[in-house]
Amino acid sequence: MQQAEIASFAASLDTGLSGATRVYFIVGDPIAQVRSPSGVTAALRAAGRDALVVPAHVAAADLPAFFAGITPVRNVDGVIITVPHKFSAASYCATLAEEAAFLGAVNTLRRNAEGGWHGGMFDGTGFVAALVAAGCELQGKRALLVGAGGAGSAIGHALILRGVGSLDVHDNDVARTGSLTARLNALGRGAAHGTGTELGLTTYDVVVNASPLGMRAGDPLPIDVARLPATTFVGDVVTKPPLTPLIEAARARGCRTVTGAQMFDRVCERMVEFLLEPRASA
Repeated sequence: MQQAEIASFAASLDTGLSGATRVYFIVGDPIAQVRSPSGVTAALRAAGRDALVVPAHVAAADLPAFFAGITPVRNVDGVIITVPHKFSAASYCATLAEEAAFLGAVNTLRRNAEGGWHGGMFDGTGFVAALVAAGCELQGKRALLVGAGGAGSAIGHALILRGVGSLDVHDNDVARTGSLTARLNALGRGAAHGTGTELGLTTYDVVVNASPLGMRAGDPLPIDVARLPATTFVGDVVTKPPLTPLIEAARARGCRTVTGAQMFDRVCERMVEFLLEPRASA
């Protein structure tokens, strides 16, 4: 490659990148599906921060080495956490925001004044904000949540706090489901229950897929959409493809929907606000 071509390529890559740029990672396994690198970079820059979000494909076994490597790097100001690290990443935080502490899971870390990490969790509040903005009424409704992982736990928590009358949680991990529903019931709000293998889909007002199903070609649908009434509101956390098979099937039934992209926009707002907060002492 000639010098002029190199210069042209560098300019097209990122005209704002410099030695003063603050670096943020988004870490997951897999990572190719995430929208955060461009979306959060743009939002941070719009807020006046010289910043770049970099995707990092890190397997669960390598997460300790990842944090050991980035923590001493002083221009790394934050980390966004995605599947499957939202629970395990909480252990690298010196402090946790209230929702993250309740869930034992994080999706965003920022530096504190001592150079350690402060963790927050915004998947739940972001997703519920997207539901409400799309016209979904939650107060007193019956909801089904498919997936009790990091995002699912946060969404379940946010649905209960928003006032759903009951929440059924469907996940293959029985212990994880039981732990989540017990903690949600301890809040004294709507009733949370684990489900069996049979789902009475005709009885739900809101159905949310918080599992990875739909991310890969050939994945089965997380629920039998043919059994949903057209009055059911259906949401999906999967961002790629933009219209998942679940969302397409739900719309064909006449259901109103919220996509992973709509969720991401609301989550992104909250992550950026959190990342831009002044550093606090641990």
